[in-house]
Amino acid sequence: MAPRTWSTGRKIALLGVICALAAGGGAFAAVAPDLAHAAISSEAGSPARTTPGLAAPVVSLAELTVSPADGAKQVNPAAPVSLRVVNGRIDRVALTTDSGDAVDGTLSADGTSWTATGALKFNTRYSYTYSVVDAAGRKTHSTRAFSTVSTANEADAAIYPLDGMKVGVAQPLQVTFSEPVLNRDAVEKAIKITSTSGQVGDFHWFSNNMVRYRPETFWAANSTITMDMKLFGVELGNGQFGNFNKTVTIHIGDKKVAVADAAAHTFSISINDQPAGSWPVTMGDQRFPSARGYLVLMEKHRHDHFVAASIGLKPGDPANYGELDVEYATRLTPSGEYIHQALDSALPYIGNTNVSHGCIGMTADRAAWVFNNMTSGDVVQVVNTEGDFANFDDGFGDWNIPWAQYAN
Repeated sequence: MAPRTWSTGRKIALLGVICALAAGGGAFAAVAPDLAHAAISSEAGSPARTTPGLAAPVVSLAELTVSPADGAKQVNPAAPVSLRVVNGRIDRVALTTDSGDAVDGTLSADGTSWTATGALKFNTRYSYTYSVVDAAGRKTHSTRAFSTVSTANEADAAIYPLDGMKVGVAQPLQVTFSEPVLNRDAVEKAIKITSTSGQVGDFHWFSNNMVRYRPETFWAANSTITMDMKLFGVELGNGQFGNFNKTVTIHIGDKKVAVADAAAHTFSISINDQPAGSWPVTMGDQRFPSARGYLVLMEKHRHDHFVAASIGLKPGDPANYGELDVEYATRLTPSGEYIHQALDSALPYIGNTNVSHGCIGMTADRAAWVFNNMTSGDVVQVVNTEGDFANFDDGFGDWNIPWAQYAN
């Protein structure tokens, strides 16, 4: 049989179908529009460049990452606030409080990320409004909101010595928190302490609310200590967060160290390791022996009023002195030990007998010298007494703790 041939008429008909498909933007145009040279409508108003199978290449939709998440509560005000976009750029961002206060931020050079640079506040609701433009020119608007840690969960702290104070070489640094601290490592890392003498020290926690810091030996005379505290947003534990950053500068004076000998009835003082005098005193008697060890001077009162009931003495007790006024009172412990001018009744016993309720009694001129020349942070070492060490919360007994135990 002879091979079958196409007629001219059928060839013309088939060519007409092919031409019609090409002209009408059929299958060839859908697979490769550039082959058909067909125009594409605006990408901003058409799905032609976002739906796979309709066009090549596909324009990917913008993808957003926003922090904090929409609706988040109890957000740490120190947490980063950011917006990041892939397959697009950020057109506008506004982070504001409900009262209209704006938080500053920085947009990256390529427009793909924005980060808040202004500080957030506790107990505040923030609205996070932004618009993003994708590669096809389409703009998306959105508003999200979050709220920060409530007032009930913010923690404050009291710091001693106060900023700018001048104290003696034995003064520990103390921070007392309003809320218990369970995350101690985080708090210690947030407090940087430096000294012009180059001394380093360590923290010692006396309770969950109170920590102190001291070096192994007394601070160097006439040095300066800086406490740089970055506690804002630091989680203390139990959902509590520090609410402040602060820098405190403390000045150390001359090294003034006294030794009070209960057996010899003397008080010997040295300044910068040079003897400055030795005087007779009377100290705590057998019933009320003076506390032993290092006692750090706390505060001074030119006139003070002592009440026997404050140390547990009751009417009828032979040791009850009722109420009396004293001169040149320099406090050693909150429980009631002082250096002060001895009462007239105690003057005959100065230098030979201990008759006080734990205090160090002196003649008027010597008590006035201590009052005028010694200050908070100077130290008295009490020796040869039957008294025990003062409790850690009864003044600054830090130096009575061995360094290996203190720094542990």
